[in-house]
Amino acid sequence: MVFYIPRRLMSSTLVGRVAVVTGAGSGIGRAVCNGLAKLNVTVVAADINAENANQTIAGLPENSASGHLAFGVNVTKRPEVESLFKAMFDALKKPPTILVNCAGITRDAQLVDMTDEQFDEVIAVNLKGTFLPTQIACRLMKEHKVPEGSIVNVSSISGKVGNFGQVNYAATKSAVVGFTKSVAKELAKNNIRCNAVLPGFIDTPMVASVPEKITMIMNMLTPMGRQGKPEEVADAIIYLASPQSSYVTGTTIEVTGGLFM
Repeated sequence: MVFYIPRRLMSSTLVGRVAVVTGAGSGIGRAVCNGLAKLNVTVVAADINAENANQTIAGLPENSASGHLAFGVNVTKRPEVESLFKAMFDALKKPPTILVNCAGITRDAQLVDMTDEQFDEVIAVNLKGTFLPTQIACRLMKEHKVPEGSIVNVSSISGKVGNFGQVNYAATKSAVVGFTKSVAKELAKNNIRCNAVLPGFIDTPMVASVPEKITMIMNMLTPMGRQGKPEEVADAIIYLASPQSSYVTGTTIEVTGGLFM
């Protein structure tokens, strides 16, 4: 998909909106928070590491919207996610209009060696950790009849093609796409859109531990010949979160430099 984001128009159409971003403490999540704040969106940064979430908020542009919030949240725990949205609403007196589900982990091992704990933890964070914030955010959006709601889920190109040593991760990221399409069908009548991005090999803390040999191979497989930047994924997410994509729902955008096209 090719798209163009008219920045000045988008900035004016996003003023006053509230965005909840999970996994906001680093990488793509932090880049999304920064990009939205530049467009005068009030950002609610959620991360399992509260200190990292606070650092994200502290680093937002000085000329951005005021009232940004940071929370330490385990997205696999319903009471914690419910508390996040209650605290957000109590503080801002507004429901969210944007939700970006960036929280994700890897626990890599080959199939025959993978433990139940490695499998279950990845399922919990990557899949249930997408389900819970989406369900609660959509309930608030419906209750308050938001005129335009947008959910953006972060999947992965691994969910499309699979990946050696990542049966758990690839399974969750494939499931996120199916989840996204189902939510899009259910909530369209409420003017709530749901889309997903599939990042490729992106320069994030999650990828930083990959051996140099694997990094070189992945760059060779990528037609653009390099890793992507978190900001490049964030641009696609912000497009899907904005009214510029008002007739786009239930779809995916691959941000991969052409990897596995």
